[in-house]
Amino acid sequence: MTIRDIHVHIDASNTSGARLDAAIALAKQHDALLTGVYALNRPVIPAYAEVQISVDVMEAQAKALEETANKVRDEFKETTKAQGLTAAWHCIEGNLDRVLTHEARTADIMIIGQHNPDDDIILGSRDMPDHVILSAGRPVLIVPYTYQNKAIGKRILVAWDGGPRATRAVHDALPILKKADHVTVLVANPDREPRLGSEPGARIAAHLARHGVNAEASHIVNHDMSPGELLLSQAADMRADLIVCGAYGHARWKELILGGVTDHLLEHMPVPILMSH
Repeated sequence: MTIRDIHVHIDASNTSGARLDAAIALAKQHDALLTGVYALNRPVIPAYAEVQISVDVMEAQAKALEETANKVRDEFKETTKAQGLTAAWHCIEGNLDRVLTHEARTADIMIIGQHNPDDDIILGSRDMPDHVILSAGRPVLIVPYTYQNKAIGKRILVAWDGGPRATRAVHDALPILKKADHVTVLVANPDREPRLGSEPGARIAAHLARHGVNAEASHIVNHDMSPGELLLSQAADMRADLIVCGAYGHARWKELILGGVTDHLLEHMPVPILMSH
């Protein structure tokens, strides 16, 4: 697979620029079309409340929403043009989760943002990352709200457990892995995964090498830290600028109750994470 079609969620929040920076970097690396996706999410007004709101007020609100969308569109087009990119703009009316999920299915990769508790102005944004990751059927790149126009995909940490979701994530990320300077395939606590054999991660690293990826296998045993904490610690040690991993190996409700790798990464991510489910 090659990356020729990248979609990025754009909105009026303070963190939208971080997502666009990451999307621009990736689009340049792969000579891809970059499409900005804007969800025109009109507030739902119950029927009993409509009679208390004048037509003028409702029309003014609709006009304000459209003006904001147009302003964001113009900024997106100006920025992508200045970067020399081929770009497109999709403004779609509807629920944020559904719009982004639908748009992801016609792209090679969908770029969205980590939930920022201090910038919760977009309706539906709190659970959006989970919904898109679980429902899109495409690789999703989640960008931290603290991301600031840094390198992406030069030093990559691949979280490997030999399972189907990790397998999908690795192969979805293959075009990015090929362009990396260095890729570490990390197995955390392999003593709990006997299927990985005596050389954990070695076979998938060799498979990646046959595709031209500069990959090495590594493993670490530390039962004092959760797997999520262990992955982030190792990512920091190797100065990774991207993490690749499968998402929600267990049911999401179980991870929310018992704690899980995906939720820990989404909450504490220091660098962009490419996830597949």
